[in-house]
Amino acid sequence: LTHDPHYNPMKHRLVSKVADWPFSTFHRYVKNGLLSENWCYQNDDLDVE
Repeated sequence: LTHDPHYNPMKHRLVSKVADWPFSTFHRYVKNGLLSENWCYQNDDLDVE
């Protein structure tokens, strides 16, 4: 899996959480058990710039 498409709205500061982007396939990945709901929140050192 590549997670870049899920992370792009955060990277570009359109939302503060991946789950806040309503058009993301992230929601489908969570529903299908491929990602956890808190994916991307587990690493506090994540650089969004």
